[in-house]
Amino acid sequence: MYELKSGTKIGVVCDLNISRNGVVKGLLVKKGVLIKKTFCIDVQNVTSFGFDGVMVEDGYVLEPLTEPAEYTFENNDRLLGRMMISKEGERLGFLEDVYFMEEVGTIIGYELSDGFFSDIMEGKRVIRADQPPAIGKDAIIVNVK
Repeated sequence: MYELKSGTKIGVVCDLNISRNGVVKGLLVKKGVLIKKTFCIDVQNVTSFGFDGVMVEDGYVLEPLTEPAEYTFENNDRLLGRMMISKEGERLGFLEDVYFMEEVGTIIGYELSDGFFSDIMEGKRVIRADQPPAIGKDAIIVNVK
């Protein structure tokens, strides 16, 4: 993550902060040299998302993470690897990645895996959903387009 004013690298994006209704609320950023602290930045405060970096106008938009995120992709209450099931009860696969509209944080697609060998033979699948998912302890339920 880089600050536009100075061109300074202000941290490394390490995860997503995802709400209970499946909206990306912010990015979790690790900052520090020896002891890394986790900060959160609201998606609305990101100036641009690039292939090689996330840009913010000013480093002051980073806020200390005082309470755990509702859901994250890889850390607390992680969504990575959870089973995804359609509203019709069809097993879709395990969550590997998400695609979201950066401006509003809406998740528009999910990358799924059926396991290592299946991924080699058939590749990973991407599904689109037209409504926010229902995130549960055992599975994520989506309405597939």
